[in-house]
Order: sequence, then structure tokens, then C-alpha cells
Amino acid sequence: MRALRVALPEPVPDGLAPELAKRLFFVSSAIAEFDLVAEGGVITAVDLVLSGEVAESAITAKIGKVIAAEVLTQRALPPRQVWRSPVSVESFTDPFPLLLATDAAFVAGEGQVGFGEPLLSLVDHLDARLRSIALELPRSREFRYPTLLPTSVLDRFGYFGSFPQFAMFVTRLHSDIDVYTGFVDRYRAAGRLPDDLFDQCGDKDYCLPPTMCYHTYHQYTGRQLAEEMVVTARGKSFRHESRYHTSMERLWDFTIREIVFLGGESFATECRDAVMAGAYALLEELGLAGHCEVANDHFFGNADTAGKILSQRMMELKFELRVPVAADRTIAVGSFNLHGHFFGESFGITGPDGAGVASGCVGFGLERLAYAFLCQHGTDPAGWPTSVTDRIGDPGAARSHR
Repeated sequence: MRALRVALPEPVPDGLAPELAKRLFFVSSAIAEFDLVAEGGVITAVDLVLSGEVAESAITAKIGKVIAAEVLTQRALPPRQVWRSPVSVESFTDPFPLLLATDAAFVAGEGQVGFGEPLLSLVDHLDARLRSIALELPRSREFRYPTLLPTSVLDRFGYFGSFPQFAMFVTRLHSDIDVYTGFVDRYRAAGRLPDDLFDQCGDKDYCLPPTMCYHTYHQYTGRQLAEEMVVTARGKSFRHESRYHTSMERLWDFTIREIVFLGGESFATECRDAVMAGAYALLEELGLAGHCEVANDHFFGNADTAGKILSQRMMELKFELRVPVAADRTIAVGSFNLHGHFFGESFGITGPDGAGVASGCVGFGLERLAYAFLCQHGTDPAGWPTSVTDRIGDPGAARSHR
């Protein structure tokens, strides 16, 4: 590990600091940690911790390229809050060390966390409350989807051209006896996977879903809906984030409760707004501080990144529900999105009149919401709001059951 300060070729306004931070880990796999250096209301440099041998000139050039193409091309818009919880929190705690120490959670791998009680009951309770919000919407139904998603689904609307950093593909060895026997012989001889493993793999037809709503669009591809509808599902989602801190704050393998709206634009907007109102009420019920603000997706590696972000923010197509996990940090636990006719046209989904449908979706990260809850209320259920404990009982009872 070595430290390096990179002076930025052009200062970045403080208002664009979050957009710069979103991209730095993806600039190079050699970047292990970073801090933004601010002076006089602008970011003037970046302090890096680098792993492995990498040329300073190469890192500097890559950072300059990203800043010029994807950060400074954006307008620094002040965040606009549309709601704030009446709950205030004076102190926070990091629950993860205690969860590990009590065997309530374990780190299964990079960005992967397994957990038992009391988190099991808490996550299931949060999901049940969100599910009830979804099923109260008109013409709502629930599905359970498989994990794997055909790559062609994401190809239909150009996902890989906007979010290459998140993509994860599922592959396998070629269906050939010579490949199998050669692989086994080399594996047994070396005692490890061969370095050229992927030269023997060819299937790129499936990927891991970055979120659950794409399963719903896939389900209704080329179909004419008899009526406007709402679909909700809970399932595993995966996004490669380049770096993960040891906690449940940001995971590679996580669980989403998704709600999708298909119909006219007014129907999608009304459903989204209803779920937002339900989410606000839920946060208050949970005794959580938090707020909702205008947001944008993490577009990356795209010439039109700045235009997409500006349009999304100006039209207020995306909101995020953010909950504090420390005195100086919040995390997004839910997002509320409108898509216009983009997905309806991309997947050939039409309404009763034969016209393309509009859509919207809402997604809640269940592990993130539970983690934020523990940061504010602690890991001992005795200190949790009665609105939760009255419904789930004693989570410890499941742990001691034989």
C-alpha cells in the first residue's frame, strides 16, 4: 500500500463532490481508499491509498479523464428535500461489530453478509410492512422470480451502455468432454482454478439482476395488458460496487422489495406518490430519523451522463429515502422512480388501448433499512419501538429454540 496525492487538473465544485466520489473506486482497481481534499468551496486534490504497482501518471490521467467527461460536465444542483421525518436522533452506534461478536452475523465474502436473529425477524417484519403498502395499491399482485436474468433483458434497453460498472455475468464451461477432462486434469495438478479459466467458458446468456423490476418487464414483454396493474416481488439483487466496507451498509449480494407500476402516466405517478406517503409513515412508525430528496441514477462511462442526470433531476423522476447511520452520514434505503414510456416501448408492453404503457418502480434495500434501524435503535430488541416488538415478539426465542 502506498499513499498518493493527485492534484486535480481543474477544481471540482463542492456540489459535485458526491458525483466524483461515486466514480473514484471505478477509475482503477488499484485505488484501495480515497479522501477528497477541499479548499475554498472546491475539491482541489484527491488523497489515494493504492494497492499494487501502478504508475502515478496513469492514475492521474484516468482521474482527469473521468472528471472532464463525467463530473465537470454536470450542473451542481443543491439537493431538494421533499419530506423530513419529525423524529430526531442524538446518538448513533455502529451495530456491526456487536452482531459479529454475538454470532448474529458473519461476513461470507466481499460485500456478502449472512445473519440470524434478531436481524432475521427484523428484516422479515420490514418486508412485511413494505409488502402491505404494495398490496394496498389498486390491481396489485405478487410474484416470486428466479435469480438469474437473461442478458438479453438488459440488452433491450441498453443497460450495459449506462451502468457497465454494476454488471455481473453468469458463465459455465463449454459443453465439451475435452474441455471438462482438460479442466479437471489441470485443476488436480495445480490445486487451483486455471488462470485462463474464462477461455474455456462461453455462456454469456445470463447475468445476475441488478434489481428486481427487470424481471417484471421481462415477464410482460410483447404483451397487451388488460388493465393497469402493480406487481411486487422480493428477491436477490447484485451490484458490483468495486469496494465494500465491512458492514451491511453496502452489499454486493442484497435483497430488494420492489414495486412496479404499469399503465398510464397518471397511474404510475399516483402509485409512486402513494408508496412514498406509505414509506414516510413507516419511517415514523419505526421511530427513524430520515428524509426524502431528489436524486439521480449512477450513470457511468457514457457520453451523455451529464444530460441524463440533469434531465432526471430537473424532472424529479427519481427520489431517494435517506436515513442517517451516523451524525455525518446518511444512506439511501429506498428509491422512487418514474420512467415515462421508456420501458414500455423497450419491452413492447401496451395497455388496453394498444398504446405503450408508462411505468414506475420503487425499490427498498431490506438489509440497508435494517442496518439503519439498528444504527439508530441498537441491536437489543428491548430498546426497539413497541410498534416493532409487539409484532415480532422476542427474536431471541427463535435463537434458543431446539
